[in-house]
Amino acid sequence: MTVKILAIVILIAVNNILHSQNITGRVINDSNAGISDVHILLNNEVISKTNSEGVFTLAETYRLPLEINLKHVNYYLKTVRLSESNSVFKLSLLDQSLNLEEVIISSTYQKESRVIIPTEKISVQKIEAYSPVDLVSAINETPGVYIQSGALNTNRIVIRGVGSRTLYGTNKIRAYFNGIPITNGTGDTAIDAFDPEDIENLEIVKGPKVTPYGTNLGGTLLLNSKQAVKGETYFKTNLTLGSYGLIKNNMSFATANKKLAINLNYDHLETDGFRDNNNYDRHAILLTANYKIDEKNDIGVLLNYTDYFAQIPSSISKTAFEEDPSQAAFTWNAAQGYENNQQVLAGLNYTHRFSDNFSNTTSLFYTYLDHYEPRPFNILDEYTNGYGARTLFAKDFKFLNNNGDLSFGAEIYTDEYNWKTIENRYEDNNGNGSLEGQLLSDNVENRNNLNAFATVTLPFSEKLKAQFGVNFNTTKYKFKDDFNVGVNNLNADRDFDPIIAPNLNLLYQFTPNVNAYANVSRGFNYPSIEETLTPEGVINPDLGPETGINYELGTEVFLLDRKLKFELSAYLLDIQNLLVADRIGDDQYIGRNAGQTEHKGIELSVSYTQIFENSFTLAPYLNAEITDNRFIDFVDDQTDYSGNTLTGVPDTKVNGGVHFGYKNFVLNTNFLHVGDMPLNDANTLYSDDYTVFNTKLSYRSKLSDHFSIEINTGINNFTDEHYASSVLINAIGFGNSEPRYYYPGMPRNWFSGFKIAYSI
Repeated sequence: MTVKILAIVILIAVNNILHSQNITGRVINDSNAGISDVHILLNNEVISKTNSEGVFTLAETYRLPLEINLKHVNYYLKTVRLSESNSVFKLSLLDQSLNLEEVIISSTYQKESRVIIPTEKISVQKIEAYSPVDLVSAINETPGVYIQSGALNTNRIVIRGVGSRTLYGTNKIRAYFNGIPITNGTGDTAIDAFDPEDIENLEIVKGPKVTPYGTNLGGTLLLNSKQAVKGETYFKTNLTLGSYGLIKNNMSFATANKKLAINLNYDHLETDGFRDNNNYDRHAILLTANYKIDEKNDIGVLLNYTDYFAQIPSSISKTAFEEDPSQAAFTWNAAQGYENNQQVLAGLNYTHRFSDNFSNTTSLFYTYLDHYEPRPFNILDEYTNGYGARTLFAKDFKFLNNNGDLSFGAEIYTDEYNWKTIENRYEDNNGNGSLEGQLLSDNVENRNNLNAFATVTLPFSEKLKAQFGVNFNTTKYKFKDDFNVGVNNLNADRDFDPIIAPNLNLLYQFTPNVNAYANVSRGFNYPSIEETLTPEGVINPDLGPETGINYELGTEVFLLDRKLKFELSAYLLDIQNLLVADRIGDDQYIGRNAGQTEHKGIELSVSYTQIFENSFTLAPYLNAEITDNRFIDFVDDQTDYSGNTLTGVPDTKVNGGVHFGYKNFVLNTNFLHVGDMPLNDANTLYSDDYTVFNTKLSYRSKLSDHFSIEINTGINNFTDEHYASSVLINAIGFGNSEPRYYYPGMPRNWFSGFKIAYSI
């Protein structure tokens, strides 16, 4: 009897799948092209927004027919009736003199760059085109940005060549999550602490163009989590299985009404990895909540907790890479090296609207990292407590009868970094891995950072806008040696000179479909902790920050009723006082300022979107970059590398793909081609170029008024390319060992997932 009942339930579900449709609509212009970023309003509350194809989706709580408002800053406001037979709506372009007023709310400045010239924005649709563990591939579609990924917990973000000389992480950018800094006191950023399935969008600003966020030479990442919109209450769960023991489960609950919005997400990810000593196990919880006290005041809370254990196979030699890329480095495998992390990010923000065009958002935040890492040469035991505050005022005003705006504020951050090194006696542990020996060092470093900033946008005419900004920064370190005493004690302070970084953006709109833009900006990078201290724990008093000036020109062109988009940019970035890490021992380095580099490049993006009357969607795209990054002045230990190509940066990167959509089916195919790159400063050794292909097929549908499902499957690297997904530059072999340059990329692997959502 039970079997019969189960069979009936399955038949009913299958029938619903075959006959159900998502509640969607589309907004087009007078040329029948989709309009992106149209706000869908119900009772003056935003309930959805159109994507790049002009398509919007409503929460399942809404019942048709429904009267909604369509609002876009460049189009006339329109009230429409959405029903099963009426779901495509046309908006008419405003006269330039009739653009709608845009109310400035400073909380949006905390989550968006507000740069007037184009930035790169990665949508949730782009993130969902890949495996739910693969945020790296979505970011790598961005021209000018290249993430080298040695493992899930080992990523190095390089933007226009900046950051290529950082050996094991990312420290030449600033990153924020829901407006809260996730970059520590010396500039290190780890995006792997956040689950890709929790991210709604990610904005990338290349270069020091955005003064409210530190003007780092590499640029800025702004990550924002998914948020429920008014009227939504849902529970969602997603289970993904895949190659090499991949198991991932994401669960989320969200609800929102006029006053309160809450999102709670839990994620568990584990995988055996394809290499020896490569297991990974992560648990994460994300809570966001916003409460509208009254018409003038809002308060919000953010809490993200991540706990993960990750074994480290490390880099391997060329011989090992060619013969068996699945093996771990011998010493790391013998020591069974790993890292065990517990991370906390907590924030409290308050927004007050003094008037319709003047507001302030102030945030308080706390970060904590507990890190334990047994390595072959020693065991690192560290923890960091970080505290800070950020305030931003936003004001809009009239300038020459057009809308201008002003933002200004400050961010203060301080953290206390406690770290010990302990002897690793793994060789005496009978093959059981790492074993603590005697204490080698015990240190505390206090790091303080202040950013003050201001930006003003001035529309000199209906077509010409200028944006002026300035960032002021002071940074200092205080080092305390709790291990050595007397004359051997290494206590030291280091105050860096203040830096002022101005910025200018210009945008000229020739026609609604053609614009041109320019940027001139100054930026800087402070030394990381590895570069600041010698292996003996001594602060280097002569080490200073990198500084540079960025020049950029670009244009955006829309053709064929805005279905076809071209974006072309060219840049020149001159960097002085280049920071380099010289290797002096087994994974031991000393930093110094070593010269000047010049970064030049051309970046191109082309995309086309065609939606046919039978609901078939075709959207090919192509992104490409050609670069020339060189040492202009670089003498290392009496060897002159001036004129050589910058180490660890490919001269070309091309990626593209095609998005197919038909009713409830979505197919995404894509490729990434990375050119060869020099592995040493002498340019005598290069990595091989490579091309990786991926694909993902999804089916989405509603089972009932309350239930919806998605089934997906995909293959990464389906041509089984043998390649290095990350490299270690200037590697040195000790004794008779080969230098370990290569982190092998994943061979062909598959994944498949099942999502189910219940809405009230």
